[in-house]
Amino acid sequence: MNSITSAFIPNATNMIRMDHTHTMATFHQYKTSSRPQVKRGLVNTVCLALEVHAQLEEEIFYPAVLEVSDNEAIRKALPEHAEMKRLIALLRDMEPEDMRYDDTFMALMRNVIHHVADEETLMLPEAERLLPDQLDDLGARMMKRRLELVAPRTADIAVNMARAIPMPSMAMLAGAAAAGVLLGRRLMRR
Repeated sequence: MNSITSAFIPNATNMIRMDHTHTMATFHQYKTSSRPQVKRGLVNTVCLALEVHAQLEEEIFYPAVLEVSDNEAIRKALPEHAEMKRLIALLRDMEPEDMRYDDTFMALMRNVIHHVADEETLMLPEAERLLPDQLDDLGARMMKRRLELVAPRTADIAVNMARAIPMPSMAMLAGAAAAGVLLGRRLMRR
C-alpha cells in the first residue's frame, strides 16, 4: 500500500472504532416522534452499516485475533451478531408505523451498545497488544472488502441518506461521497 492510500485507510481497530462512532451517532438521531420516512432512512442506514461491519469482523478481524488468542469476547460477539441480525430482519419486515418498530429499534440499539462496550474495552485493546504489526494490513483488507459489500448498495445508501439527513448536510455529504468513490476506484485497481 503506498503512503497516499495508507493515509486514508485506518488500521483495523481504528476502522472498527469509527464504525462504532458512526452507528452511535445515527442511533442518537432517531426520535420516536420523527416522520416515518426519516425513521426508515435512519433504520436502513444503521442496519446496512451493522451488516457490513459484522461481516468485516467475522470474515477478517475475528479470525486474525483468534489466530493469536483464545479471545472470550469474540466467542461472546458471534451470538450478539446473530441477535443483531435477527432484529435487523424484523425491522426490514416492518413499516415505521408499526407499533413494534420503535421498540425493536431500541432493542437493536441496546444490543449494539453492549456489544460495542465489550469490543472497545476488551477485544480491541487485546488486538492492539497482540497484532500491532498486522493492524494496517487488516485495515486495508477490511476497506477493500467494505467497498465490495457496499458498491452494489450505493443507490440504497443514497436514498436512505436523503430520507434521514437534512438538506443543508446533503451538499457536504455529496463531496465526501465523491472523494470516497475516487478512493474506492483506486483501491479496487490494486
